[in-house]
Amino acid sequence: MRHELRSRVESRPAFRVEVALLNTARRALLLYLIASTVFAIGQDKPQTIVLFAGTVIDGTGHVLRNTGIVVEDSKIVRTAPSSQWPSGVRVLDLTRYTVLPGWIDTHVHIGWHFNAQGRADTRDEPPQQAAYAAAGNAWATLMAGFTTVQSLGAPEDKPLRDAVNRQEIPGPRILTALRPITDGRLTPDQLRAWVDEQKANGADVVKIFASRSIREGGGQTLSDEQLAAACGEATSQGLRSVVHAYKTAIRSAVLAGCTAIEHGTFATDDDLKLMAERGTWFDPQVRLVIQNYLDHKQNFLGIGNYTEEGFKQMEAALPLNADLFRRALATPNLKIIFGTDAVAGAHGHNAEEFIYRVKDAGEPPMHAMTAATSLAAESLGLGNQIGRIAPGYQADIIALDGNPLDDITAVRRVVFVMKNGKIVKNETAGH
Repeated sequence: MRHELRSRVESRPAFRVEVALLNTARRALLLYLIASTVFAIGQDKPQTIVLFAGTVIDGTGHVLRNTGIVVEDSKIVRTAPSSQWPSGVRVLDLTRYTVLPGWIDTHVHIGWHFNAQGRADTRDEPPQQAAYAAAGNAWATLMAGFTTVQSLGAPEDKPLRDAVNRQEIPGPRILTALRPITDGRLTPDQLRAWVDEQKANGADVVKIFASRSIREGGGQTLSDEQLAAACGEATSQGLRSVVHAYKTAIRSAVLAGCTAIEHGTFATDDDLKLMAERGTWFDPQVRLVIQNYLDHKQNFLGIGNYTEEGFKQMEAALPLNADLFRRALATPNLKIIFGTDAVAGAHGHNAEEFIYRVKDAGEPPMHAMTAATSLAAESLGLGNQIGRIAPGYQADIIALDGNPLDDITAVRRVVFVMKNGKIVKNETAGH
């Protein structure tokens, strides 16, 4: 009787779905526990480690040779030749590799993922499934050499950020905008209140949509007065303001005193010069995000503005973006940083944007490395903490099999990752 009852229950579709979800959750939990265990191994006691590097790109445009990077606890305490190493310390031989500061991606959407059906629509997804996916994105991003990211943004970013900070799960350092400003109907006072609310909720930055999506033509959606209110309030609250802007919204956001322009497609040379004059950070993308959409078209098509026409608009923007980037490089004193706008399908592949920037838009490789290290750190207000191989900085350090200054595709071959002095990946010959 008991066996018959069990058979009836297990034959029901709802039961089979619940079991499938439970098994998925168990597998994800197991992967998380394994990753967390690896993350924690050997990290209980502060220790001194020397990374002996044959080639170091220090994050500021300089190359060091045959250098020992001395790490104590979470920080770099000095760089020195072998004769000046402390005695009796652990030495890791990275002489075959190129060592850099951990990369910084100033624009990701760390929680975006495909659901169990392979679709980008996750509105009805169980929250635990979304949490596992976000943790997986964080892990993949860290393993790809990105030790800091700025997620722009979603409320779900906050618990992930905090869990990483508490070292409960491995991932890059995360800064988040929580809830971006998307409603063009808000009054200036309402926009100020919105900024205040995000500050109170723990936002690290304010994200503002001042233009429609590129899939909808990119027209301006916030007035000059609205932008001045939002960015001005962010500044008064000690927050940075980054603005999704195309066309006329670019100039409006710069004049409003906003911190950074995201995307910038259709920017004129005068817009670029104005950014340089005002010290506005510029975060353009050459190809990765659009190529990711094109490669995963069936995962997105039919959701919101991901229409056939929208995909045509994105494809048409690719040569415009490459041209924009070349003009940006030619603009004196323009502060160009590295951001990918990584969404579902792109996490862990962030470094491909380096290759597009160098090969499609002519960016010098050293400029690309600096844009993703010291310059990116400065744009996040962390320029005195991360983004450099130098004494006093956080020990966020990666190693590549190859030298990106000679072969930019070396960015795909990350063999070593240290974050806050903890080794989280080591596939080197000398480990």
